[in-house]
Amino acid sequence: MIEEKAAKIELLILDVDGVLTDGRILLTEHGEEIKSFHTRDGHGLKMLIQAGVDVVLISGRNSKSVDFRAKDLGIVEVYQGVKDKETVCAQIMDRKKITKTKVCCIGDDLPDLPLFHYAGISVAVADAAPELQDAATLVTKKGGGQGAVREICELILKAKKQWPNPAGN
Repeated sequence: MIEEKAAKIELLILDVDGVLTDGRILLTEHGEEIKSFHTRDGHGLKMLIQAGVDVVLISGRNSKSVDFRAKDLGIVEVYQGVKDKETVCAQIMDRKKITKTKVCCIGDDLPDLPLFHYAGISVAVADAAPELQDAATLVTKKGGGQGAVREICELILKAKKQWPNPAGN
């Protein structure tokens, strides 16, 4: 059932802190933020983009490191400092003329909950707030910033039969 839904996904919408990162924010003595991103999450997102799935980041915070990471991964649409994620999500879907059956949203905390109403597949990372886990279609095995995004990229790519098969089977 989940594979059938995953095969239809054309748009992946992600929160950043707690999803692409482990949620911790390190500050230097000069007030600069340092975030840690998982390399396999990044490679999964690159493969998803190459397969034709749009990837959009929506974050409640502003961070230069998010801009750098998005550019490195080839993610063009990045919305930061967003207080109303629901409105931004609805605008993106309207502009792209895409229905919820083609959308997957990944979140970790209460501000992400409204995104789940717009998703055919709503995903909570393993260490997400209980409210998100309860509302999610799927809860990842791994936590935010620890490979959770890669799990979902693999699910979508395998469902679309676009996951690399080095053995040729």
